[in-house]
Amino acid sequence: MDYFAKVEKKPEPDLVWNIPEQKYGIVKIVGGNSQNFRTVIKTAEFMTKNYPIERLTMVLPDSLRKQLPELPDVIYIGATESGSFEDAGILEMVMARPDYNLLIGDLSKNAKTAQVVGNVLQNLTCPTVVTRDAVDLVAETKPEQILLNSKLIYFATMPQLVKLLRAVYYPKMLLLTQSLMQVADVLHKFTLSYPIKIVTLHNEQILVAENGMVKVVPLAKSGYLPMFFWQGEMAAKITMLNLYNPNKFIDATLCAIFA
Repeated sequence: MDYFAKVEKKPEPDLVWNIPEQKYGIVKIVGGNSQNFRTVIKTAEFMTKNYPIERLTMVLPDSLRKQLPELPDVIYIGATESGSFEDAGILEMVMARPDYNLLIGDLSKNAKTAQVVGNVLQNLTCPTVVTRDAVDLVAETKPEQILLNSKLIYFATMPQLVKLLRAVYYPKMLLLTQSLMQVADVLHKFTLSYPIKIVTLHNEQILVAENGMVKVVPLAKSGYLPMFFWQGEMAAKITMLNLYNPNKFIDATLCAIFA
């Protein structure tokens, strides 16, 4: 299968060397709710510590304003009564301006926030990594229109992808019991049908898919255990390597996995 390859070492050239010496890029990290904001803060700290970002801004719901001390580069957006994002217009305007967005999740599951996230992702024109519970909200709103946005990278679990394919009534079934090659075949066809990019994990194998191409990396080669793979750090690496290497999604993402 010419669309499939297994990768066990960092590709050449190593795009980590493309990380600039001077600070570069404007990045927004979006997420949190009144009950949970730890991942946003922790991931932002990881990114500023490890990458030369010109400006990193956290975008949080207004319900957190009184809970947090004064922090540099924070934008608060109107919140629902439950403490999640409510103002789609402002959120879309904020996320339309940077070089890259990381929609990190912890958004809480309510219909209003799902609608807000769906409206924003449908119209975004700058590259955005969507991960954790933000992926679930996509499946609950306007998945067909959102999946037509070529700017989106889905860093998603297999159960989330199963739900997403079912939400758009995709004719090829994706199942947790499928073999690696069967999953790769579905992702091959799915990313030919929709212009999105996908990173997922199946049977201790990381799959990276774009435009019908599927690359597979053994999880053990990444140095991560499954439970840590989804906590924000890997999504941050994928965001930054793709920021520094535009239009090289597969190679940049593979380098992020091995970095």
